[in-house]
Amino acid sequence: MRSLLLIAILSALVSAPSVHAARPKPPVRDPQEDGFVAAVELPDGELPPKDAVGNFVLGPKHPVAPEMLDPPGGLRGRVVEFTMKSADSKIYPGVARDAGTSGKVDPADPAKLIVTTSRPAPYERRVAVYIPKDYVAGTKAPFIVGADGPDNGLFTALDNLIAERRVPPLVAISIGNGGGDAQGSQRGLEYDTVSGLYAEFVEKEVLPRVEKECGVMLTDDPNGRATTGCSSGASCAFTMAWFRPDLYRRVLSYSGTYVNQQWPSNPETPHGAWEYHERLIPSSPPKPLKIWLEVSDQDNFNPNRMRDGMHDWVLANERMAHVLAEKGYQYQFVFAKNAGHCDGAVKRQTLPYALEWLWSDYKPAEAKP
Repeated sequence: MRSLLLIAILSALVSAPSVHAARPKPPVRDPQEDGFVAAVELPDGELPPKDAVGNFVLGPKHPVAPEMLDPPGGLRGRVVEFTMKSADSKIYPGVARDAGTSGKVDPADPAKLIVTTSRPAPYERRVAVYIPKDYVAGTKAPFIVGADGPDNGLFTALDNLIAERRVPPLVAISIGNGGGDAQGSQRGLEYDTVSGLYAEFVEKEVLPRVEKECGVMLTDDPNGRATTGCSSGASCAFTMAWFRPDLYRRVLSYSGTYVNQQWPSNPETPHGAWEYHERLIPSSPPKPLKIWLEVSDQDNFNPNRMRDGMHDWVLANERMAHVLAEKGYQYQFVFAKNAGHCDGAVKRQTLPYALEWLWSDYKPAEAKP
């Protein structure tokens, strides 16, 4: 599978570059418009009940949650950072798209973007790991894997929540991407590919380094493992759990890129992450996943030259909520008013709440004799 992926990448290398198209301004969407899921409108500034499932509307104000404020004297836990290099990876040797270029639409298929300016390239990524004060050496800790790290806000929220006994003593593994964005980039390859490859990369190449560098042990229990991210990092978080529910069963998603952005194209999933709500979730038996997802009223809308009807972030997340409900998943969907893509104010309002909701039913697995 990986050899075929590399062949597809290397076969699409040098050609005349195409410049970026102007990005249209996203429209402001009404959460109650026809075709969207029925949702409960909450009083301005309030969050859903802590045990609620279903669809909710927040805003337009987004007050900062107190758990997002740094504790007096700094974090109670500790943060360890290290660097990973492409030369050391057997899974992601590295690609990059030439600066100032993008792809062009395949004239035979408007849902396919041809990228000819991507080529092998080295990268380095930072990994930051939060270890809670309550971690007991020699025990296997539950943990959350985050995209586009380091994410200091995640560390702060967890540090405060753990101190208040509102979530278990989680290790947070915040992994930097390999660079670039969208089709033809290393980040796009990692996050927008609809397969279990990134989960394999984390399992085989990141987690062993975390245990070695940080002196921790990480749980094998999939109920004690979560994923999180924003934009393509969010769709990646869902992809990790969807393809590897044996490894991850909790997902936290902001402005998820459940759209047609996969490259290289895969005939098994020709519409990329749009396939989740178009075909994969509706046609598959429910998986043992718990999912929290958010989208904003001014979220991304056709941010590239593709006009295939599959680049509307609001619609994609609304459709995710619809199919998750139809299949009986344990999920909560939040529509944030007066907010944009990966909106910082929304995250500062909701992240502690979302983490608490996501972990509210967690029970540590019994130790094997």
